[in-house]
Amino acid sequence: MSKAAKNEETKFFNTGTTKDPFVFASGNTLPGITVAYESYGRLNADRSNAILLFHALSGSQHAAGVTTAVPHTDERWTKDIHHGWWDLFIGPDKALDTKRYFIICANYLGGCYGSSGPASINPATGKPYAGSFPPVRTSDVVQSQLALLDHLGIQKLHAVIGASVGGLLAINLATLHPERVKLVVPIASGCRTTVLTRLTLFEQVLAIENDPHFQGGDYYEGKAPEYGLALARMISHKTFVHLDAIERRARQDLKQGGDTLSWYRVQHNVESYMLHQGKKFVKRFDANTYLRIADMWLRFDPLRDAGVSSYEELFARSAAAGQHYLIFSIDSDFCFYPEEQAELVSHLEKAEVSNMHITVHSDKGHDSFLLEPQLYTPHLAFTLDGRWNKASVDRTVQEVE
Repeated sequence: MSKAAKNEETKFFNTGTTKDPFVFASGNTLPGITVAYESYGRLNADRSNAILLFHALSGSQHAAGVTTAVPHTDERWTKDIHHGWWDLFIGPDKALDTKRYFIICANYLGGCYGSSGPASINPATGKPYAGSFPPVRTSDVVQSQLALLDHLGIQKLHAVIGASVGGLLAINLATLHPERVKLVVPIASGCRTTVLTRLTLFEQVLAIENDPHFQGGDYYEGKAPEYGLALARMISHKTFVHLDAIERRARQDLKQGGDTLSWYRVQHNVESYMLHQGKKFVKRFDANTYLRIADMWLRFDPLRDAGVSSYEELFARSAAAGQHYLIFSIDSDFCFYPEEQAELVSHLEKAEVSNMHITVHSDKGHDSFLLEPQLYTPHLAFTLDGRWNKASVDRTVQEVE
C-alpha cells in the first residue's frame, strides 16, 4: 500500500421506482435499488476511457486508496478493509493508470457494503429485508451496473475486468451486451461452475444454513450466525490461499491452552490460523450477503442468460463485436484451476475471438492476483493500450515468473 494513498469516498446511485421497479432474473421486483460505487481517474471528453472492475466474492466497491467510513454498513466497515483491495494495481503509472483511464468499481447488488442487500431497510416494513431479499444472479448484477454506466453517460467501456467470481460477471456482461465493451479481462476465473466448485460452495451454504442463529436469514434483531459464517469462510479460504502459503502465514508459536471447541482443543498453528481467519471475517461481512453471492456463483449459467445452446454460439457475439480477451491463469490456483481458463480459451478460439492467454507462475495460489502486480501489470498495460491489435499473431500464449 502506498504511503500516500489517496482518500476516497463511496458514492451511491439509485434506480427504480414503485411504478418502474427493478426486476430480478427470478421475476422478483424491488421498488428501487441502490448501487454503491467508487471511481478513480477522470472520464475523458468522449467518455471512451472507462474501465469497469468487478470485485471478488467478499470484496467491495473500495478498490483503491483509503476509505475509512461508508454509510449504511453498520460496523462491517472494519479497519481491515479501509485500504483498497486493488490499490497495488490502480493509480498513476500503475496497471490501471488513473492518468489515462476512468475506473469504476461497484458493490454487487445483494452486497453488504452500501448496495441494496438483505441488510438494507425495506421501506414497506422499516426493517431489514433479511431472508425476503430476492435471490441474485450475475445478470442482475450486470443489469444494475449497466444502469450506473448509463447514469454516468458511458455507452461503451474501454474494458471490463473481473477476478475470481468477478471474472464470471465480466464474461456475462461481455456476452449479454457485447456492444457495451471492447476489452474483456477475466483473471483467475472460468466460464462455468465446475463440480468441485459446486461442492465447495454447497458446503459453505450448509455451514450458514445449519447455524441455529441463522433463522432463515431473519437474524438481524438477534444474534448473527457467526459460527456458520466463520466456517464458510474457512472452507473457502483454503481454496484462495495456496496450502504452502497457509502454513507460512500460520502462527508458529501456538500458545498453550489454545481455543477449545465443545470438546476438541485447537492444537496446531494451521488450525489456529484458520480459526482466526473465520473469526475476523464475521466482523466485516454479512451471512445473508455471503449466501446470495454463493448462490449466484452456483447458478452461474451464461448460456441460459444469453438464450443460446453452446459456448461457440455464446462467444460468436464477442467475435461479431470485435472484442479481445486477456485471460490470466495462476498455476497454483486451487479455486479456479488453470484447466478452467484453458477451457475458456478453447471456446474463444472455436468462436474465432481474439485472445491472449497468460499463465502466471506463483506460490501464492488464487490470491496472487491481489498480491503480485509485477506479474500482471505488463500484460494489462499492453492490452489496455491496444498494442495487442498491432501484434503479428492472432493469439499469444505467454508464461511469466
